[in-house]
Amino acid sequence: MVDVVVVGSVNQDVVVRVPRHPGPGETVLGSGMTTFDGGKGANQAVAAARLGAQVAFVGRVGADEAGAVLLAGLATEGVDTRWVTVDGAVPSGMAMITVDASGENSIVVVPGANHAMRAGDVERARDALAGAAVTMLQLEVPVEVVIRAAQLAAGTVVLNPAPARPLPDDLLGAVDVLVPNAHELELLVGSADPEAARELGVRTVVVTLGADGAAIVTPDDLRRVPAPAVDAVDTTGAGDAFCGALAWALSQGRAIQDAVEVAVEIGAAATTARGARGGLPRRR
Repeated sequence: MVDVVVVGSVNQDVVVRVPRHPGPGETVLGSGMTTFDGGKGANQAVAAARLGAQVAFVGRVGADEAGAVLLAGLATEGVDTRWVTVDGAVPSGMAMITVDASGENSIVVVPGANHAMRAGDVERARDALAGAAVTMLQLEVPVEVVIRAAQLAAGTVVLNPAPARPLPDDLLGAVDVLVPNAHELELLVGSADPEAARELGVRTVVVTLGADGAAIVTPDDLRRVPAPAVDAVDTTGAGDAFCGALAWALSQGRAIQDAVEVAVEIGAAATTARGARGGLPRRR
């Protein structure tokens, strides 16, 4: 039995520090390049595992050096990788990330093996999905994979709708907790105002608001959870840390208010070191 099953992406992140992000047609000089393990799904899995959850990951990597490194990194964090497929036809996913002097990032993702996932990948993990308290999903893998995982999940289904895209009704109908940021919410409903989240018809929507914390939106209520003040170094992966912490807290039976308070704290901590996982705390 596992607490959390994460179905999603795993990437190798190539991070470059820049004084500011370039405009169209502009070149800026970077100050170094560093490689980290990443991917929205894998980052969320690691965040939950570091907090003490038993976590299983469902995904794909290429049969390349990056894939071997990514799998080893997950295993080192205690994440069960038996449902990760090694695909010899495509390379592992990669993300090119620039981080400016204020810690804000700009990201381009080349999906690679992540986009080769199929519904059969989650079918093979149906026992894990049926037994997990929480299934954590994102959109860096094909939407049909996400839909099938939501259908097979017996516990609480949490969806982080990133990268932002319109969501089919059969996916929204299977989601218990939706976790967009303000930009993603605006794409979904035409407004970044958390109040507008009710238009989605999901019982609980948690809108992440960066340094302003998060808003919990239900049909009858809207509650704001402030974020602690931190000295941000790199915001890469802060949203993933939030989602992984939320999944962990919900898997432990915590109420949504308590779970979001934990997630806001962990998301803020994640910005205090370089890399998508650098600031993640260990077991609570």
